[in-house]
Amino acid sequence: MSSSFLLTFFVGREIVDLVLQSGAVAKFVLLALLAFSIISWAIILSKWALLRRARVQSGRFVRAFRKAQRIQDVAAVADQFRPSPLVGVFENGFDEFKRQVSGVGSVRNPLAIQRAMQIASSEEVTRLERNMPWLAITAAVTPFVGLFGTVWGIIDAFHGLGTAGAATLRAVAPGISEALITTAAGLAAAIPAVIAYNLIGSSIRDFAARSDDFALEMLNAVDRQPVPAEVRR
Repeated sequence: MSSSFLLTFFVGREIVDLVLQSGAVAKFVLLALLAFSIISWAIILSKWALLRRARVQSGRFVRAFRKAQRIQDVAAVADQFRPSPLVGVFENGFDEFKRQVSGVGSVRNPLAIQRAMQIASSEEVTRLERNMPWLAITAAVTPFVGLFGTVWGIIDAFHGLGTAGAATLRAVAPGISEALITTAAGLAAAIPAVIAYNLIGSSIRDFAARSDDFALEMLNAVDRQPVPAEVRR
């Protein structure tokens, strides 16, 4: 199945004809915008899948944490909820908790446990934000790339007008069509990136706030329970 057939099927014959008849500069602009769009959509789909799994597993992990009688019981099953960023927060806090009670039998510095969980929370948010700058770049740059194609198409239209020596539609149509196609392509690449950047960013901020809340809940759990003998060793 040829690429031209696929373009015709998904876009329409008229648009395909306009693209194929456009100049070299317009085609280069369209290819650049297509590359931006493909990469941004790959990031959008992967982020949505990642955040969906993280949201589901976070809910399950919090329920398991609240049902557990001892912190070490949660640590034994934490790997089952690994896509959740709360797992990393818990494990960092639990490691610091074990270091403090090892050989002493009591928590010496609760603030150190809180700081350990804050570090883990920051690391998890950074992991969730990976590749997000590309969406911002796509949203900011692609309209200007499309605008470049627009300006070039208008220049081509005036050149055709000067060559023909008469103000006819046949003389200016190719350049105007190039301008309109590149403008539309720039907006088509930018708009989904803008929407996704804001929606995904909002979800990541929610996870950051949820991680901070969980850290406080973890500190309360540490204060409530006695230190088990297996943790002291």
